[in-house]
Amino acid sequence: MHHHMPLISTLVLGLVVAFALGALAQRLRISPLVGYLLAGVVIGPATPGFVADIGLANQLAEIGVILLMFGVGLHFSLKDLLSVRAIAVPGAVAQITVATLLGMGLAAAMGWNIAAGLVFGFALSVASTVVLLRALQERRLVETERGRIAVGWLIVEDLATVIALVMLPALAPVLKGGLQSGPDLASLLMPIGLTIAKVVAFLVVMLLIGRRVIPWILHYIAHTGSRELFRLSVLAIALGCAFAAATLFDVSFALGAFFAGMMMAESELSQRAAQETLPLRDAFAVLFFVSVGMLFDPMILVTQPLPVLATVLIIMIGKSFASFAIVRLFKYSTNTAVTISASLAQIGEFSFILAGLGVSLGLLPEEGRALILAGAILSILLNPMCFAALDWWLARKAVPAPSADAAQAEPEPVEPAREPLPATKLAGHVVLVGCGRVGRYFILNAGDRAAPLLVVEENVDIVERLRQEGREVIVGNAAAKEVLEACNLAEARCLLVAVPNAFEGGQVIAQARIIKPGLPIMARAHSEEEVEYLRKHGATSVIMGEHEIARAMIDLVPQPAT
Repeated sequence: MHHHMPLISTLVLGLVVAFALGALAQRLRISPLVGYLLAGVVIGPATPGFVADIGLANQLAEIGVILLMFGVGLHFSLKDLLSVRAIAVPGAVAQITVATLLGMGLAAAMGWNIAAGLVFGFALSVASTVVLLRALQERRLVETERGRIAVGWLIVEDLATVIALVMLPALAPVLKGGLQSGPDLASLLMPIGLTIAKVVAFLVVMLLIGRRVIPWILHYIAHTGSRELFRLSVLAIALGCAFAAATLFDVSFALGAFFAGMMMAESELSQRAAQETLPLRDAFAVLFFVSVGMLFDPMILVTQPLPVLATVLIIMIGKSFASFAIVRLFKYSTNTAVTISASLAQIGEFSFILAGLGVSLGLLPEEGRALILAGAILSILLNPMCFAALDWWLARKAVPAPSADAAQAEPEPVEPAREPLPATKLAGHVVLVGCGRVGRYFILNAGDRAAPLLVVEENVDIVERLRQEGREVIVGNAAAKEVLEACNLAEARCLLVAVPNAFEGGQVIAQARIIKPGLPIMARAHSEEEVEYLRKHGATSVIMGEHEIARAMIDLVPQPAT
């Protein structure tokens, strides 16, 4: 091992071990986040063997936090929040309050001060965006009322986290020294007022300048036609706004990145920006989880089993019971309440960010971060079991018990654990998979030649726009067998695979060939290798953009003079 290259060794070992354990977790039907966290444990100081540079890992993790918060801002939907504000806002606030108080109670039992209990409890109250959305998407619940409430609830939690990340540094001196002696009003209001003034100044700059400049930069770079430059512009805006927020306005990197994402979301190119930066965001997010895992000492499971158990119970029982009671209080069905409770019975990335900030400010002891990490790993591992129990309970409830007057009794409506996927009734139709730039161009220009048309798309924003245009859409990933079966391929005229990812496209083609061997299938590719790959999986025709451009140029070249 070349010890004089700590950056390379930390990057390489972190990503390689995270890949191996993430793939194993996926194989075991566990969230890959668990694998990434365990990868950090493997290369961290708590285990024998190679120990990565924690300082460098933390700096790489900071970039991961910036890109993570940028993604949150980019996908922030005020409309989704407003549609369920009557339950999501008070519900999330009440649930955060209950979980925070439970965490403070456990902290007091362990002899910590109020400040440590406050940070600890708040960290236990925030659910993982990645875990929650994945669980809802697997059950096709995102577009249901239950899914919208859960997502709106999550948005409120994210906003509360952003506020906490901004206010904690300002309140740290008061929380550390003032809570014991009882601070005067001036010492409490001064840091709050100063921080609010800085945040307001930053927001004014972003609203007056960033709101106009950021979309203009995106459109200008997009017109250059350079994909690399467009991707670089998005990253430069995200990282630049975060750095400017921290250096010029003395507010957190997270807030700068969050508002950069919100400003970029107002551009028509926001969807493309999200797609172009997703690989790098994912890579640094993995490094973030690895760096968190490096700080975890697994011996806490042996030395302090009761505090670990109490932490897990707060996350999975306390939070869930509070969520259930709040949803029922607002007159929603038991099925909805149970679904929301199962969705929120875990913690993840934002809890790690809060714990790290609390430790760096001297508010939270290292033991608190270790308990938060243990609670996160165990709750993510156990969360699928919550949904399995939910599936079993709803399935059992859907079968009424026999009774003497069953014929006269009205059956109680039961919401399914997994939202059924309605099959199309179209026949002789064209199936288009993917409505990105290629798919959108096809829809706008194919006209009657593509009628009737069925679109398969998993991006909810694109789905909503297509439905507003009167298009028939099936929501989901076409690589899933049940999604293609809902497309009625047996009666389809042809299948167009317009997704840019050749690996995903190959899976779609292979599934379609099983359903209807003789179906004409056209796909797109970016390279000769992708062309060969898609043909190998059964594509009838593969169109490579560069080839078509060259053919068009050939047709436009004037004939030589005779």
